[in-house]
Amino acid sequence: MKNIRNIAIIAHVDHGKTTLVDKMLEASGTFRENEEIVSMDSNDLEKERGITILAKTTAINYKGIRINILDTPGHADFSGEVERIMNMVDGVLLVVDAYEGTMPQTRFVLKKAMDAKVTPIVVVNKIDKPSARPKEVVDEVMDLFIELGADIDQLDFPVVYTSAVLGTSSLDPAVESQKKTMEPLLDTIIETIKEPSGDENAPFQFQPALLDYNDFVGRIGIGVIKNGQVKVGEVVSCLRLDGTVKQFRIQKMFGYMGLQRVEITTAKAGDIIAIAGLLDINVGETIVNVGNTNKLPPLRIDEPTLEMTFGVNTSPFAGQEGKLLTIRKIEERLKKETERDVSLRVTPYDQESFLVKGRGELHLSILIENMRREGFELQVSKPQVIIKEIDGVKCEPFEELQIDVNNDYVGGVIEALGKRFANLINMQNMGDSTRLNYEIPSRGLIGFMTEFMTITKGYGIMNHTFKEYKEVISSNVGERSLGVLVSMENGKATAYALGGLEERGTMFIEPGQEVYEGMIVGEHNHDNDIAVNVVKGKNLTNTRAAGSDHTVVLKRPRVMSLEIALDYINNDELVEVTPSRFRLRKKILKAELRKKANNN
Repeated sequence: MKNIRNIAIIAHVDHGKTTLVDKMLEASGTFRENEEIVSMDSNDLEKERGITILAKTTAINYKGIRINILDTPGHADFSGEVERIMNMVDGVLLVVDAYEGTMPQTRFVLKKAMDAKVTPIVVVNKIDKPSARPKEVVDEVMDLFIELGADIDQLDFPVVYTSAVLGTSSLDPAVESQKKTMEPLLDTIIETIKEPSGDENAPFQFQPALLDYNDFVGRIGIGVIKNGQVKVGEVVSCLRLDGTVKQFRIQKMFGYMGLQRVEITTAKAGDIIAIAGLLDINVGETIVNVGNTNKLPPLRIDEPTLEMTFGVNTSPFAGQEGKLLTIRKIEERLKKETERDVSLRVTPYDQESFLVKGRGELHLSILIENMRREGFELQVSKPQVIIKEIDGVKCEPFEELQIDVNNDYVGGVIEALGKRFANLINMQNMGDSTRLNYEIPSRGLIGFMTEFMTITKGYGIMNHTFKEYKEVISSNVGERSLGVLVSMENGKATAYALGGLEERGTMFIEPGQEVYEGMIVGEHNHDNDIAVNVVKGKNLTNTRAAGSDHTVVLKRPRVMSLEIALDYINNDELVEVTPSRFRLRKKILKAELRKKANNN
């Protein structure tokens, strides 16, 4: 008998699954009393954004049984990882917020789990919220299961009610029944999820579903041993996706305990392990004993839907704030990223830039943000959707969009989405708020978040997930409607100059900030771009007019995050990214050259 359970934990973004895993680790006694429990989301960006970006493996021992837990990304940009993880497990914990209920990404991750025929356990989390409505949420989950075509076995799911933050759980929806223990959840996992089905006496079969990389051993394949046993130092065969076979020696093997990856020497069917020894090991290949040709079914890798260029910073300020500047350094870093991220594609674009294709804006912006923090300077273009030809027809990606918004703002949101060719599928009143479900071209979502936050005064909730490729529609979807104010001089911005320009639009910079010709310093009130002088000083005279010494009082400039900046720019613009700031600029910096280019 294998004392193993392999489960994935899936949820919509921010429904509490990572906190839940942390509490399960704590409750299982996997840690010593004096050992600090570091959150599963240990990456700085994950902590700041409150999301899981990288799939992580952890393991706990409970009542003599080893429970391997894979914490999956909840954002649709990382859908490929979720799908491949389902190939490694026999069950899933579907975590749903006790107030918010099912959300777009809940549907997306559950669909992946059901396609893989894994056993579900529903965890209704945040039961301690005053606004919690657990019974209605369980009904919503049941409706979602039915809608996604669940079979009888899948509909017979157990439900556990938890407050991950408080570390409590119960099998009863009444909040009074919550006890400070995770035992009801851990017991349910052991009773409900079956053991891995592989035979440890059969020939060895292993399939990498995820990749990792480190500088010592190179690329590492992570997956579950489907059948057989393996030892470090053993020579095995890799059955490639193209039909070729390559033999290699297993240099290192790793297992998981708590949050640590630990070196191991042997492993058997059902174990989730990481293997090093083949520098170009890839997702979906089959590792077998030498002479065995029995391949496992290939794993599907999601194709990229967005592309943008990453290039050398060519602004007049290049090299002032970063350490890593050259195209060679950028190429090395992007190549390293493709070693562990199978959804990323990188190809040369020209001598000074690369075309980088990814699963969405979040996927690409996280890569840019990581590079910036590592000391890179680069310039990036506006994300563009990837157009595909299907049966001779040009097609573009479409998404399912769900919006929860206060009733006061519904009209404004519907009007804005109408201009972006969104098709309203359903509208549901939820008391003070309304839920809107749309189908929308992915292009229509580029740049929409900023507009949406303005319309809803920051209180709207927007979620979307990829649906399918459909025929390309009108070509000007999602273009910015207003022009920009572009600096015509180099130097320091003055309060005097900015004060004189405020009636022209909204400024992006403050007095004293260094600017250069071609840098975007604000948004124009009209649809055309204008060149402006923001470094102009006040003319000094010998006479002093009454009130002339009054200080200029300026409105606060608009501050943009990286995602908002990428959304905001048009196709003739770039975002300059450095370790200390983002700047918006025109691709062509000189005003007369821009004019010539526009006239051609």
